[in-house]
Amino acid sequence: MTKQEVIRLVLEGRQPPYVPWSMGFTKEAEEKLREHYGCSDVEGPVENHLLKLGSDIGLFTELGDDRVQDAFGVVWDRSIDKDIGNVVGCLLPEPTLAGHDFPDPLDPRFFENIPRKIAQFPDRFRVFQVGFSLYERAWTLRGMQNLMMDFLVHPDFVHELFDTIADYNIAEVRESLKYDIDAVYFGDDWGQQRGLQMGPRIWHEFIYPVLKRMYGVVAEAGKFVMIHSCGDVDELFEDLILAGVNCFNPFQPEVMDVYSLLPQYRGRLAFHGGLSTQRTLPFGAIEDVRAETRRLLELGRNGGYIFAPAHDVEGDVPLENMLAAIELVQQQPAARR
Repeated sequence: MTKQEVIRLVLEGRQPPYVPWSMGFTKEAEEKLREHYGCSDVEGPVENHLLKLGSDIGLFTELGDDRVQDAFGVVWDRSIDKDIGNVVGCLLPEPTLAGHDFPDPLDPRFFENIPRKIAQFPDRFRVFQVGFSLYERAWTLRGMQNLMMDFLVHPDFVHELFDTIADYNIAEVRESLKYDIDAVYFGDDWGQQRGLQMGPRIWHEFIYPVLKRMYGVVAEAGKFVMIHSCGDVDELFEDLILAGVNCFNPFQPEVMDVYSLLPQYRGRLAFHGGLSTQRTLPFGAIEDVRAETRRLLELGRNGGYIFAPAHDVEGDVPLENMLAAIELVQQQPAARR
């Protein structure tokens, strides 16, 4: 059975022959693994089941001094966070889109890696990624504090901004659907350590209708919808299921009870993540990592689960802890057939 077929079983609510996995790593963590494996690309030795396509968080131009600019014109300071960075300045200082042009959603750089990567890993489940897919893209353009005020003071502008972002994403997604992909993975952080950043009323009024429109394009094409939202957002699961979501990531154990939620939603919503990146991976002993990994694999053996750390593994995680999780998932008997 191919990796692609195993993931399909999980997303369809059926029992797979083993628990599949797909782990992500920051640049610092990935460098440790490259040195360990003696390779330039860890996708081979890690043997992930998801094949990530597209550009995820976007296309960037180097500006120097640890700064980059994305396709929307937002400047990011990567002096500390080497993977994403922190927004510098405010591209939309006023609540209007007048005079502001969005980039080309059909830029060929979004799609140029798809045929090559599918040919390189033909057995994997093919996922086109759209990062900063709505709320996050809005606040990177407008500023977090400004957008929070706009929800209350300039609601018409927020609706226009969100609809424009959605139109951009839908055009990109429709182009991706011309390729032989299996799913679209939307990234958009709504949560914090406790509850939603904007609260449930605002989320349902401004964000949810737009999500249904974006996710619907994927579902209507017969593809799977996978999403990422950091934080405590399990109060949204029923709404997300109704919107067509098949899989939720990152499934953070610090903010939700993964051991009760997975059985509760198995067959209706699958989960990707679960291994603590706030506590166990950076601060636990090797045996702590092994114990939590074993417990998650046991939880997921009946289906509905793709094993992974709850977020991309950070550079402060010891190499030995990364290898402890990788080796355990690879040692599942049916995974070696």
